[in-house]
Amino acid sequence: MAYTLSTMLPLGTLAPDFHLPDTVSDKMLTFANIRGEKATIIMFLSNHCPYVHHVNNEIVRLAHDYQSKGVGFAAISSNDIVNYPDDAPDKMKLTAQKEGYSFPYLYDESQDVAKAYDAACTPDFYLFDKNNKLVYRGQLDETRPKSGKPATGFDLRNALDAVLTDERVSDFQRPSGGCNIKWKNQ
Repeated sequence: MAYTLSTMLPLGTLAPDFHLPDTVSDKMLTFANIRGEKATIIMFLSNHCPYVHHVNNEIVRLAHDYQSKGVGFAAISSNDIVNYPDDAPDKMKLTAQKEGYSFPYLYDESQDVAKAYDAACTPDFYLFDKNNKLVYRGQLDETRPKSGKPATGFDLRNALDAVLTDERVSDFQRPSGGCNIKWKNQ
């Protein structure tokens, strides 16, 4: 798996809308369905990526800590399931249940949503403010598999705390890194 950095969608971008199936509830959801009153986090994840495995526990903690504060969460998998069957919707549901995701885990079969977000890797994180404008994109924190550093969510938590206290999120943002999104026909 090639280590890939996120592409850093321009700050201020309005959240691209979507209409995707939630693999857990089997409902079709849009950005409006999952957005939070104060902020919204969109995460691009996959089942098989070791970089996602490394931070899954922190993602669950992060959602637990911030959903009650008015932050909406959703994870999206856009990988090609023909060549990567571990990322198929039925397996996504099992992963969400096993990991304890308290947020929808959406399947982007067409990969159009990943393209709209300019997503490049898993995990990849996008934080939108209450006006649905992008204020943070990039890494959860500096940890990577085999780094010896625990996942803390430091970077994303700092950005969330700034949004929740109506402070400006720092423009100094590091790209996320992980497995490349598995594009169809490439």
